[in-house]
Amino acid sequence: LVGHPVRITATARIGEGAVIDLEREAELGGAIHTKGVMILTSFLAARYSRTMPLSLAASLVFEQSYGPVEGDSASLAELCALLSALAGVPIRQALAVTGSVNQYGLVQAIGGVNEKIEGFFEICRARGLDGGNGVVIPQSNVKHLMLRRDVVEAAEQGMFHVWPVADVDQAIELLTGVPAGVPDEKGMVPPNTINYLVSAQLAEMSLLRREFAGSGKSKRRRKERE
Repeated sequence: LVGHPVRITATARIGEGAVIDLEREAELGGAIHTKGVMILTSFLAARYSRTMPLSLAASLVFEQSYGPVEGDSASLAELCALLSALAGVPIRQALAVTGSVNQYGLVQAIGGVNEKIEGFFEICRARGLDGGNGVVIPQSNVKHLMLRRDVVEAAEQGMFHVWPVADVDQAIELLTGVPAGVPDEKGMVPPNTINYLVSAQLAEMSLLRREFAGSGKSKRRRKERE
């Protein structure tokens, strides 16, 4: 078993609350992967759109992947890609991510954690380790770590890193270097944090969608009067 790193990209625009699994649309994605993408939609709606319509259309894809995609081990990475696209904050490309995520944003254990870390390590070593490379894994997988000696030595020297996370907020902070943003007692999220930027973007999308719908109705009324 060998871990094979794949780049995931996400786009977001005004829509009707759908996160499109392009792998599924191309008949390359399996049912479990599609379920993982549906969970992301539920998470976004529950956290950011409880009092307004979720008015985005988003797309997720494994770039240059030409075979079947199955499982939910990439759902944490997919969610972080979506949050990055919505917040307009880039993700550090020197890091890899593995982990499943549930509707509450909690990160769940996955299989093959050692092989996935070692697979990314091989690519990083071939390109030259500079101390900035590493893998984000579920905290619940720490007890399963049994890495090769060369990976352990690189970690001991600070040339490679393994970061365990318990939830998506911890992951997105590591990946972007921007605080996730924790709501205060009044439910207000600090400005210029990931959660603030995502909330603001989704609120703007909801407003624009209503405005477009309203303008369409006005045009139809004018035509009826004519």
